[in-house]
Order: sequence, then structure tokens, then C-alpha cells
Amino acid sequence: MNKQFGYGCEFCSGTVKAKRVDREAFKHKTGFVILEQVTIGVCDQCGSRYYAAETLKRVHAIASGKSKPTRTQRVPVAQAV
Repeated sequence: MNKQFGYGCEFCSGTVKAKRVDREAFKHKTGFVILEQVTIGVCDQCGSRYYAAETLKRVHAIASGKSKPTRTQRVPVAQAV
């Protein structure tokens, strides 16, 4: 288990546990970044998501162009009806 998780959730009485996910999307002021095979914290009761500082630094580095992404994908965008 990842030692940076295991604390109490700030929204409920649950516990934040480490979870490895296939994909997690992050909104950044310059757009979106998707990290694959990343460990995040997820509350075992309410499902709130928590991120380690190193994960958020990686997102910023990719979004700001300091680090290259593995690949780039197009995302469809449409207005709500």
C-alpha cells in the first residue's frame, strides 16, 4: 500500500486508500492531461479522490510543456442541447 494515503477523508468519516487506476483526467489551466496507470487516493465511503503532490507536479509539467506526453489524443467537444 502507498504510505502517502491511509488518512481520514475531509468530506466524510471514510478512509482514503491507495488505488491504481487505468486512467485519470486532470484539468489544468492550459487544458486537460490524462495520466495512465497512476496511483491515486480514493475515499472508501464517499469516493472523493485525492492526489499526491508528485502526481500533480507531473500533470503541471506535461500541461506547461516542460515534459513531453507519451502520446496526444483528440477529444470530441460539443455543446449541450
